[in-house]
Amino acid sequence: MDKYVAWFQDLGMNDVEHVGGKNASLGEMISNLANAGVSVPGGFATTADAYREFLAKDDLDKRIHEALAALDVNDVNALAKTGAQIRQWVSDTPFPDALNTALESAYVKLQAGNENMAVAVRSSATAEDLPDASFAGQQETFLNIIGLENVKHAVKEVFASLFNDRAISYRVHHGFDHALVALSAGIQKMVRSESASSGVMFTLDTESGFRDVVFITSSYGLGETIVQGAVNPDEFYVHKPTFEAGRPAIIRRNLGSKAIKMIYGDHGTAGKSVETVKVESEERGQFSISDVEVENLTRQALIIEKHYDRPMDIEWAKDGDDGKLYIVQARPETVKSRSSAAVMERYLLKEKGKVLVEGRSIGQKIGSGPVKIVTSITEMDKVKEGDVLVTDMTDPDWEPVMKRASAIVTDRGGRTCHAAIIARELGIPAVVGCGDATDRLQDGQEVTVSCAEGDTGLIYQGMLDFELRENSVDSMPPLPFKIMMNVGNPDRAFDFQSLPNEGVGLARLEFIINRMIGVHPKALLNYATLPREVQQSVERKITGYGEPVDFFVEKLVEGISTLAAAFAPKKVIVRLSDFKSNEYANLIGGSIYEPDEENPMLGFRGASRYISDSFRDCFELECRALKKVRNEMGFTNVEIMVPFVRTVGEARQVVDLLAENGLKRGENGLRVIMMCELPANALLADQFLECFDGFSIGSNDLTQLTLGLDRDSGIVAHLFDERDEAVRILLSNAIQACKKAGKYIGICGQGPSDHPDLAKWLMEQGIDSVSLNPDSVLDTWFFLAE
Repeated sequence: MDKYVAWFQDLGMNDVEHVGGKNASLGEMISNLANAGVSVPGGFATTADAYREFLAKDDLDKRIHEALAALDVNDVNALAKTGAQIRQWVSDTPFPDALNTALESAYVKLQAGNENMAVAVRSSATAEDLPDASFAGQQETFLNIIGLENVKHAVKEVFASLFNDRAISYRVHHGFDHALVALSAGIQKMVRSESASSGVMFTLDTESGFRDVVFITSSYGLGETIVQGAVNPDEFYVHKPTFEAGRPAIIRRNLGSKAIKMIYGDHGTAGKSVETVKVESEERGQFSISDVEVENLTRQALIIEKHYDRPMDIEWAKDGDDGKLYIVQARPETVKSRSSAAVMERYLLKEKGKVLVEGRSIGQKIGSGPVKIVTSITEMDKVKEGDVLVTDMTDPDWEPVMKRASAIVTDRGGRTCHAAIIARELGIPAVVGCGDATDRLQDGQEVTVSCAEGDTGLIYQGMLDFELRENSVDSMPPLPFKIMMNVGNPDRAFDFQSLPNEGVGLARLEFIINRMIGVHPKALLNYATLPREVQQSVERKITGYGEPVDFFVEKLVEGISTLAAAFAPKKVIVRLSDFKSNEYANLIGGSIYEPDEENPMLGFRGASRYISDSFRDCFELECRALKKVRNEMGFTNVEIMVPFVRTVGEARQVVDLLAENGLKRGENGLRVIMMCELPANALLADQFLECFDGFSIGSNDLTQLTLGLDRDSGIVAHLFDERDEAVRILLSNAIQACKKAGKYIGICGQGPSDHPDLAKWLMEQGIDSVSLNPDSVLDTWFFLAE
């Protein structure tokens, strides 16, 4: 290694002290992973020795040391003043002659005769990306730098960035000695992503720490817009075991708004080398990379993760000229991979209020306080301890003030932007990409920011009551039956799988149809004949998915496969849609097709609906989705549950209809279970069991139909009790019939979640499994064990 510069291909992970984490990592990948299929653009790095020699010139290091020793970093104004002074000193100090010469000859060699070659100049700190510290975005990156003088200027800017406010503050708060951190500048050939797309990927789920997925974000143009949080990107989740089995493995797609993109500017100098422009609406309505490219990125990410043997945070770029996908950075993921799985922290909102704004949730906590709207770094003093920081987008320079906030809310940004990374690191709830939070919220207004309800982060009016529950899950006592969970929301699947459980006893399709689709299946089947205004509503929903019917099937596939992947190889029992006609009518286009029933609870629902001529084509779409999840993607842990079966005749027809649609009992290990929720089901249990592989008891409907009361009526609601003797006789009948037939018997109604004593009685009756709401799993488990 030359004293001043080192070529990437000569570097490896043992060179962190010479060229910092990022540059050592680039070298490691070029020298070890190029043959395995990881593409990294070439380049060279200045060394830590070069940096130290530069600082020794004109006693620069002594002046810096004295200035920092006298600084109180908690005084934001003093921090800003001292930082600016030091950066000016660095800027004014010329490079030593030997470093100048080394830079020049390396750059000419990299150009290889191409005078207009553009490079990226990035910082790489010697203490950066240590497994126990994340210096996310603390030092600068300069893109599209052209010409030797511009490269030298950018290197000088990189050196100075070791003394920007956030970097000084971070080192003090984490106990790093300023003098022990050195800086290396990486000079890397640019990937021409300004005419294509780029993004960030993690080899785990950033919110829950779930290790079996690769999470990819993508947007048009250069990748800085995603990192800065200036854009809401597309998101993809890929299931690793399914991918490695050679099957279709994309389990989630979220279309981002991608309003702007960063492209090359006219000048190749730092500060003017890039510009942002608006993205055309047609492009915004499409995903910025194809499924094939998502799979290519996944392959590279898994090779990198295996090589480093730890979860990784990777930046990638697609070249618009050659169409190839390149890795431009890779570093260890430092937040989620270090958190303890042994202690479960659960934030629970104890009351609901009016939702003012929503966006993407970061983390799973809840915070509340008065709103402080901050429009620029000059207003940082406004934010006091416990305030909710609301802004368009944060800049890493804001890190000192983000520490004081009880929560952070931004208009722009996705899950991999600076605001998100820093919020995770500080353990503060954040909701990013809200669009208009700075307009909708008022300074001083009291709000509660909840990230505890799934992918969608909600900002409620007022200071709502919430609690934090902590449980150690190392030592869960054994139970004589299985505790499963009722999980309808795929957004929470990766989070809930970390609770002690034996799988999902009830996954409701209604949740996926309502939240992820929002359109009546009949309206998608008959899209061409819809009234124009309904067509327009449908068009907005199906953006990015092509044909209307494909949208319905693919979204169902995504929801079901996310649940299946999260809990694999444990069973996930998926209940076919059980909307009542009034609920179906609320979907886009629903009122055109649904009957107006006096009592929908007892009307056109469940099995009667599936086998009817008017709904059968809609039911077949559900079958298509389930068939793809089980047969193509290989999630054979998915089982099917049929709700609200009134007669044995209906039972036979539904099972035949499933078989006609490629979902035959026993084929590929498929179990079809019936929801036992009508008195008729329990009374004729032996006959119904001839058609099914077992029962899952729906205690809600069974109770209201046994006691003849409407559970939605406040007047008689006090009489609703699953522990009533008549209900227990029916429950016992169903359990004994399944035991006698040697078939599965579980319960997925609300009863055991609300009444641990009912769960205890069911345990004594010999039930196979009790499926609980996730928030009652730990408490009920400990109660039953005692």
